[in-house]
Amino acid sequence: MQGVHGYRNLRSDGGVRLELTPTTNSPLAIGISESTEMRIQRLISENPVIIFSRSACCMCHVMKRLFASLGVHPTVIELEEGEIGALSVLQGGGETVAPAIFIGGERVGGLENLVGLHLTGQLVPKLVDVGVLMF
Repeated sequence: MQGVHGYRNLRSDGGVRLELTPTTNSPLAIGISESTEMRIQRLISENPVIIFSRSACCMCHVMKRLFASLGVHPTVIELEEGEIGALSVLQGGGETVAPAIFIGGERVGGLENLVGLHLTGQLVPKLVDVGVLMF
């Protein structure tokens, strides 16, 4: 995870997907001296809605579809297996959970927690608070 390389996702949800790839010519390049934990924390603070996922994660797909139905397209970061542990540190240690979603810098959790927020009517106000939805 050395730099960020973005491209338009051609899937039906129309989201933008960022890949963390070793590149230094990108204007979004991340300093080599930055630890994985620091990079993840920075990405959380810079993105109002961000999902950290494993590649080809079906739960992440469901999360993106839920957000797309609300008109929100989160930043999705696919972590490599060696980077999943860094996410666990930021989640307070313990069991590593991916996908993990953060809204407004706050850890929401996984798919079950996201759906729970949606079903209880708490998700939309949270998205309004971070400025990704207007009402």
